[in-house]
Amino acid sequence: MFDLIELLFFAYRDFIGDADRLLESMKFGRAHHRVLHFVNRQPGLTIAELLDILKITKQSLNRVLKELLEQNYVESRPGVSDRRNRLLFTTAKGRKLAAELASVQTRRFARALAELPEDARQSAIDFFLAMIEPSERERVANLVWREEASRGRGAS
Repeated sequence: MFDLIELLFFAYRDFIGDADRLLESMKFGRAHHRVLHFVNRQPGLTIAELLDILKITKQSLNRVLKELLEQNYVESRPGVSDRRNRLLFTTAKGRKLAAELASVQTRRFARALAELPEDARQSAIDFFLAMIEPSERERVANLVWREEASRGRGAS
């Protein structure tokens, strides 16, 4: 399995490197990217939900989130039902950066999939889901395909 381990390492290195180069000019790193990505994809995410998604400590999140808030990429609003909750949203500036980051990564996926058979996308989805801990798969699928699930289409 060393070949798969190494291929995953190199694929991830190049996949994330595209975004890293964009972030470098802003003095941001991968942690900023992850926070921005999930806050952008799930407007109104709470800090607790974000911590659960990223599987990091509050201390690890604090510095990164503080920088994104101070530089106006993310904003925090009080919760509707409980004003003590802080809901996170991307600003227009944050949505623009998130779109740029997603765009470079989307191009890499599109290029790779264009070189493979038609069913490769579904095979990749199946493989990535299988790599996730079995107890987490349904939660992750609901997170990834939340819009389809809310319309009753599920994660397929």
